[in-house]
Amino acid sequence: MGDHSKVSITPLLNKLIDPLKGRASAEEIAGVLALIYNDQLTVVQCASFLTLLQSSGRGHDAQVVAKCSDQMRTAGDQIDKKLLQKTVRKRNRRQGGYMGGLCDIVGTGGDGHSTFNVSTTASILASSQLLICKHGAKASSSKSGSADMLQHILPKAPIIEAITATNIVQAFEHGDYAFLYAPIFNPRTRFVAPVRRALGFRTLFNILGPLANPADPYIEARIVGVAMKELGYVHSEALRLQGARKTMVVCGAEDLDEISCAGKTFCWRSVEKPNPEFRGPKTEEDEDYTTSDEEAPPRTLLHVEEFELHPEDFGFPPHPLSEVLPGQEPSQNAAMLMKILNNEIPDDDPVLHFVLMNTAALFVVSGLCDADTSDLGSGDSGEVITEIGPGGGRWKEGVRRARWAITSGAAKRSLEQYIDFTTRQTVP
Repeated sequence: MGDHSKVSITPLLNKLIDPLKGRASAEEIAGVLALIYNDQLTVVQCASFLTLLQSSGRGHDAQVVAKCSDQMRTAGDQIDKKLLQKTVRKRNRRQGGYMGGLCDIVGTGGDGHSTFNVSTTASILASSQLLICKHGAKASSSKSGSADMLQHILPKAPIIEAITATNIVQAFEHGDYAFLYAPIFNPRTRFVAPVRRALGFRTLFNILGPLANPADPYIEARIVGVAMKELGYVHSEALRLQGARKTMVVCGAEDLDEISCAGKTFCWRSVEKPNPEFRGPKTEEDEDYTTSDEEAPPRTLLHVEEFELHPEDFGFPPHPLSEVLPGQEPSQNAAMLMKILNNEIPDDDPVLHFVLMNTAALFVVSGLCDADTSDLGSGDSGEVITEIGPGGGRWKEGVRRARWAITSGAAKRSLEQYIDFTTRQTVP
């Protein structure tokens, strides 16, 4: 950050220090993000802002989070979303309650556990049956972020910078998986990256990243992991304010930003239900799927259900977190990823169970597991597990599908297609 001391945010900082001087609005706070993205703040101003947001608790306000994530997307490179939607529809991946849209699974990071890159691995497994648009970056407060692991895949790693706002449509014409590297889609985040690394603790940006997927509003389903239980409702409500459709926010009881393999996980699941007051078109094929009348009743209403999940709900025994720390370095995590995709680890391996649970959850949230028939391809018995668990989910059916993704080789082929596409592109 350069010296831009003529831009003052002192009035806002004073409000964050002392609420008696006034309550900073969500719009005011989001406005400071615009200054950061335009490199108009000093390092000291930026660090003060992020620190005070954290200490004051305003960074955990759902309206602030929603407004700031909107600002983050606005500052980034814009995708031709209508063309992307058209391409996704042509893929026609519908099954069960899954409408064939884009999906994401992501954690806020900063939980301090340094576990395996579960959500990234789960996203690759899930791309065997869903269209995955994974948003991520390199680690800021741990050793191995999603981008770090992907870059260490052997024998050939993807070029994570290769997918951009201009070619993401082609990526989904080519395959089922795309990793949206945050600095490419929002290069202005580079102005705050050194400050985040220097601070070394969770900031507003840990919260924003999972909610600022550049492909919004065409993310059909997503799982967001948070590192503190009190952030569960915050993220769930922020997603609702953004218009998200199918979501589940999760927090392991150990303050883990994944579904925990060690014990209980707190869940906040949003489910769309038809609104009997809606009078517009009924299906996505209609020209005007929603309505042009902003005052008209919405097509669906969101219902949020809070519940707990346990490993037993997925058919697994609990495993302490100490058993799922195969390596904190990206190269070690990448090696474990490939062992999983190559079906080279035992069926009862704790890391495998950890990954299968989180993959299964995305399958459930997407609606895929609502299907009463199964025709995945070679190796699929076709026998659907209809057992209903907490939150109304067929979690064991999700595990069955996740195991098939590995044993059939479908997940590995999806990763290879992604790698092939990225290595053929001209890197910006």
